[in-house]
Amino acid sequence: MTTVKEIYDKIDGTAPFFNAEKWDNCGIIVGSQSNKVTKIISTLDITKEAALEAVATGADLVISHHPVIFNPLKNLDDNNPAVILAKNNVSAICMHTNFDLSKNGMNHILCKKLGLKELKNIPLDFEDGIAIGNICDLEHQTDVNHLAETVKFRLGCEILRYNSIKKPIKRVGICSGSGGNYLAGAIKNQCDALITGDVKHSVFVEAQNAGIAVLDAGHFYTEVIFCDWINDFIRANYPEITTFTAQSCKDPCSYAL
Repeated sequence: MTTVKEIYDKIDGTAPFFNAEKWDNCGIIVGSQSNKVTKIISTLDITKEAALEAVATGADLVISHHPVIFNPLKNLDDNNPAVILAKNNVSAICMHTNFDLSKNGMNHILCKKLGLKELKNIPLDFEDGIAIGNICDLEHQTDVNHLAETVKFRLGCEILRYNSIKKPIKRVGICSGSGGNYLAGAIKNQCDALITGDVKHSVFVEAQNAGIAVLDAGHFYTEVIFCDWINDFIRANYPEITTFTAQSCKDPCSYAL
């Protein structure tokens, strides 16, 4: 029977947990290393709904991208997802910045999802000496409107915000989640566009002044691709374990169209 620790070790071999940012909280966050695993539920965020779904479906382990505990808990509330999991003996492995910073991690699979091939050994930027994001050269140049429609279609997002530029787009910077801070890196690497999420107004203004397009597909849609990746990873390494994405793993935002 496979244990939580065995799965942790297998993930660690692909996306080493020691590479996580110092401020992050990755690894086995809930449950014992020795707990047996026969069913896994994956999700981007371990919400209350996801925790209850894990219990209802008889999952032994939840694997998420975002940590179920990030800030210190000052009380143990029955509505807290981590408490729900612990009370029902469901473990949780959270693989956040260790996966973001992995060579074949989040930004690699985002490039694949977008149909782009990243340049080898050329990151979008560096933070504290750590390589962040990817750069892709398009096979054929395009314009910002076509690129925006392509990103929206491939990621399935309802809304995509972008600033319009007139020049052709050939080189694109990629950073999943919240990557507006890496606009300077995109400019330095002569990118014509930056695809990311959670972009502030000031970043759009700076991008427009610099003549570079920024496409904000949202934090959720640039990272929910994690679920398919971890499901495939588990099935390839542990075919005897049932794994599936939580039905509750949905964009928490609604949009007035």
